[in-house]
Amino acid sequence: MSINAIRDALTPQALNLIDAVHRTGSMAAAARELGLVPSALTYRIRMVEDALDVLLFDRSSRQARLTEAGKELLREGNRLLQELDAMANRVKRVATGWEPQLTLSVDSIISRTTVMELCEAFFALSPPTRLKLREEALSGTLQALTSGQADLAIGVAGDFSSTLAAPVSAFSTLHSKPLGETRFVYAVAPHHPLAQGTEPVTEVMMLAHRVVAVADSVQRGSGVTVGLLGGQDVFTVPGMMGKLDAQLRGLGAGFLPEYMARPYLASGRLVERAVAQPPRTIRVSYAWRTHSDGKTGRPGKALQWWLDQLENPVTRAALLERQQAG
Repeated sequence: MSINAIRDALTPQALNLIDAVHRTGSMAAAARELGLVPSALTYRIRMVEDALDVLLFDRSSRQARLTEAGKELLREGNRLLQELDAMANRVKRVATGWEPQLTLSVDSIISRTTVMELCEAFFALSPPTRLKLREEALSGTLQALTSGQADLAIGVAGDFSSTLAAPVSAFSTLHSKPLGETRFVYAVAPHHPLAQGTEPVTEVMMLAHRVVAVADSVQRGSGVTVGLLGGQDVFTVPGMMGKLDAQLRGLGAGFLPEYMARPYLASGRLVERAVAQPPRTIRVSYAWRTHSDGKTGRPGKALQWWLDQLENPVTRAALLERQQAG
């Protein structure tokens, strides 16, 4: 089969058909969802299989299941569709200056209240740009940016200069600026065993109790862990607000951003404990992508608006210190 024949068969429409069969579990269900005759859908998928000379679905059971080749095609196909969307966005941005969509990757340590107030101010401009927020954690916050799934990452922890040294792709480059610092406190519920007793709390004492940890939202690789001791019982939650909730319930112990813990320490719902470890403070940054192909190297109007807000020291402080509403 020639390269041209493969390209003719592997269209975005064909990938959508394959995805529909995978989601619905059968050719018939996918055909109903797409408003097609089942034979027409089957024929189009057969064309892709013939072009690639592979089977995409295991048809030995009543449910259509992707083969390993089919899974790989769907993974890579979805990536290519994202690239096509990104290319279309770049073209539209060149023409109008406004991005059709701006995606923000926001780490769970960032104040939701401040982010939502910024969104409110952005929408007050009546921009033609759709806004999409992704809640991420740990290295997943930056990976969403470097993988092309986000345009601006707010709350990137630690030093990532080695990542910034290389272009994200042939079309874009990363930039970053410091957001500030976040101090963490070791806190437990008043009925937790570590709420009483001697201080400082040592690693040996911590090891005897469950720790609440935030899962790294990174999609590829193993991610990172923070503050875990080898052999310690771990309760993993998807974000910092879940970690706060778990510790308020006494489901485990651990470090929390001081600004999040502050009202609960004041009300007695959490107890801060001194620890033998050095004080835990992390530097936090924000990072963004710019395209390097000629005129599009300048940020679009939507991204530039957000970058302008982040230049304000009051806004930066609020993102790292502002209490959550409600």
